[in-house]
Amino acid sequence: MQPEVAQRPALAGAIALLASAQLPTEDLSDAHCEHFFFSGSRATPTALVGIELLDGVALLRSLVVAPQARGTGAGTALVRRAEEYAREHGVRTLYLLTTTAEQFFAQRGYARADRESAPPAIRATREFSGICPASSAFMSRVL
Repeated sequence: MQPEVAQRPALAGAIALLASAQLPTEDLSDAHCEHFFFSGSRATPTALVGIELLDGVALLRSLVVAPQARGTGAGTALVRRAEEYAREHGVRTLYLLTTTAEQFFAQRGYARADRESAPPAIRATREFSGICPASSAFMSRVL
């Protein structure tokens, strides 16, 4: 059975979970949480993913699953919900950067892309332009 997925975690809970996995939090705001999905409680999520909607494309960001929730299908459920949400908002292509989950995303239909091919809206994000290292895998999926 897939874990329940809800929208809009509490900012403090999202930051705590991301920080526990050494993922970036410096640009995360309450406004970002409007487009984030989680499993667990709103205040202390056990899994989390976000979407940045950007003019027909979107950046999938901050996928994290706490150790005690791994193997439950939470990551897959969150990515599916984020993809649905992106489609509902007119997104045709979803992009992401990862240093640790390339295989996870490849198994879900994402393919490595050349960073030079990134649309201007993606290039302008803080994730792409500075927060994520240049060595991150840049991946995309047509929805």
